Amino acid sequence: MNNILNDESPRVILGEYRVTKNLPSQPTVLDENWDLKKFKKRFKIVMVRYEENELEFDMIGIHPSIANAFRRLMLSDVPTMAIDKVHILNNTSVIQDEVLAHRLGLIPLKADPRLFEMKSDTNSEGTEQDTLEFILKIKCTNNKDSSKDSLRAEDMYKNNNVYSKHIKWLPIGKQKEKFTDVGPIHPDILIAKMRPGHELDLKLIAVKGIGRDHAKFSPVATAFYRILPDIKLLREVEGEAAERLQKCFSPGVITIREDKGRKYAVVNSARYDTGSRNVFRYEDLKDAVAMTKIQDHFIFTVESVGALQPHVIFTEAVTILKQKCLSLLDELSHV
Repeated sequence: MNNILNDESPRVILGEYRVTKNLPSQPTVLDENWDLKKFKKRFKIVMVRYEENELEFDMIGIHPSIANAFRRLMLSDVPTMAIDKVHILNNTSVIQDEVLAHRLGLIPLKADPRLFEMKSDTNSEGTEQDTLEFILKIKCTNNKDSSKDSLRAEDMYKNNNVYSKHIKWLPIGKQKEKFTDVGPIHPDILIAKMRPGHELDLKLIAVKGIGRDHAKFSPVATAFYRILPDIKLLREVEGEAAERLQKCFSPGVITIREDKGRKYAVVNSARYDTGSRNVFRYEDLKDAVAMTKIQDHFIFTVESVGALQPHVIFTEAVTILKQKCLSLLDELSHV
């Protein structure tokens, strides 16, 4: 085992009943004093996957407390715009006023929060710099043109389903000149179901806020990290045992190769292993694998709700952390 773990990386070793640490001969980022030169030499970010609203990247050579700070900042301190107040002029639907207001607040809005100011007084009149206004006015009626043989609500009624696309933006001041496309990000979010006689007449007020105050202001659907798994085979495993070994891990971690009619197991990609330790169920396999996790290598996954791109959310978190550090240093200088 020691020969396998001699690369001086700070690791935890997953045993059958316990988790232990290896002890590198040199200080690591987990226990050494802060040194900017060492940090610059060791630290790096590697982009792994970037889809429309989802980003996966590796943060290498950093202390867990700093990695967790970025996670918390993305969840709670990067601001967005969200519906904060709902003026209900008429609601004859079956949904209670407070439930309706809560549902509306959770609809992600297409509005760049960096272009708006934080409202200082929540009770003051909104301005074009800190507020967005919307209306939702819709009434369900019978569809006179529907077929008498159809019993589908979509055929029998008009406006029986209220979607986020029915929310209309009311520009304040010169907002129409500054912003071209403001409104719900997703047009097909179901808000309510109605029947003839039901009506909604609402005025919606959106402001800038942070997830620390309410989850509706959080810019991410999820932001989390995992410590990088590392799996090494200590001996050759072949035949039926290789197939059992493959089933002990997540798909893609272990693959089976063939050479001259002989099947044997190899590690394909340990990255997405869940650390289940199922291999310890088999007496003939438990000594064939070394399962570890590298403590200063973090796999981040950031999934945006759509108002800001994932990479923008992360860079905003970095900026906020810098501002917090400068603020703390300024406070300490006056003690």
